[in-house]
Amino acid sequence: MIGGKRLRVDEADEAHRRYRLLLIASGLDGTDVSENAVAYDWASRLASRHDVTILTYCKRERHSARDQIPGVRFVEWKEWPLLNRARDLNNLMQPYYLGFYVGVRRWLRRALERGERFDIAHQLTPVAMRYPCPAVGLLDHVIVGPLGGALETPPGFTGEMAAAPMYTRLRELDRWRFKHDPILRRSMSEASAVLGVAPYVEDILAAIPLRRFEAMSEHGLTGLPPARPLRERDPGELRCIYVGRLIRSKGARDAIRALAQLDDLPNVTLDIVGDGEDRARCEAEVEELGLGERVRFHGWLTKSEVSNRYLESDALVFPSFREPSGRVLLEAMSYGLPVVAADYGGPGAVIDAEVGVSVPCGEPVQYARDISCALRDLANDPSAASRLGAAGRRRLELQYLWPAKIDWLERLYAEVLRS
Repeated sequence: MIGGKRLRVDEADEAHRRYRLLLIASGLDGTDVSENAVAYDWASRLASRHDVTILTYCKRERHSARDQIPGVRFVEWKEWPLLNRARDLNNLMQPYYLGFYVGVRRWLRRALERGERFDIAHQLTPVAMRYPCPAVGLLDHVIVGPLGGALETPPGFTGEMAAAPMYTRLRELDRWRFKHDPILRRSMSEASAVLGVAPYVEDILAAIPLRRFEAMSEHGLTGLPPARPLRERDPGELRCIYVGRLIRSKGARDAIRALAQLDDLPNVTLDIVGDGEDRARCEAEVEELGLGERVRFHGWLTKSEVSNRYLESDALVFPSFREPSGRVLLEAMSYGLPVVAADYGGPGAVIDAEVGVSVPCGEPVQYARDISCALRDLANDPSAASRLGAAGRRRLELQYLWPAKIDWLERLYAEVLRS
């Protein structure tokens, strides 16, 4: 998704200036996953066009990212001892961030005292909204984001989420902090612009008066794979694929329950790629619902193996009902697959009737029923499914390739500096 307001011609010309950028990232590593890879994606492309200084944090078990972006000035803080334990908790809460925040502010004050100047500071990560930006109050022009997360579990699903680890429920404190945490509120309200991974972020931050909000997905694509050859299939046949962690909020159970409502369409199948704490429960539901060979669990696969699975599939089913953005949607769309996803959070901003089916997620019974209806329609109308998939690829070409995303960001920089 590329957000943004229409720019005047002179502003578009100014966007081609070479800026002195200070990029702040709580982790940056092109060989890692998740947020660290997101920060690398943005920083490496901005560094090819601008003079970049990167302030970042390095995990103890990872190598420095200095060699990954040649010609860029890096300032790194190393992970404190013992913080490399309880990795899932650390990824969620990022307990090192306080030290990183203090270190960045101290470094930036000293740099300014030495006479260094930066046109814009841009904090790329953390993506989670609960972390204040250390550059706010020290520089005049600060961009924060893309930010995401802090989504509430739909009320109908709270009962099935009760078994989730306690620390994952600490997210519920986020909205309280948006109203009452003075440092976090100042970080958002004094930033020149706040970017959100999807429009829902602006709603979540409604308690904070923002100077400017723009929607921009944190994910981009370097290019599209070759178009998937159209597979001849008969009405009633549909090979579905789910790709993602097997935790309750990702919705694999809902996809399985939806398949169980298609007894009259035995050639609708589901391949589940991924693993996680909910796998045993998912496997139990497959057995309880008598789905037998119609659902296949593959565990984690390599990137090339996942690509092959996309090529062999007819549709992506990704019913995650608390998804901040959803890179897997873009991956599937790049292969020309129509997508069935939740009308909520990030997927709700990506999937519409032009590229797939967006399903309301009120409560589990209704959700599974509506997903099954969507799958039935795709199975019974192969030509419509092909049209949706082709439209998805066209949308990615226009909105999600990296050159277009960086061009848009540069225009935003120009607007911010003119304001």
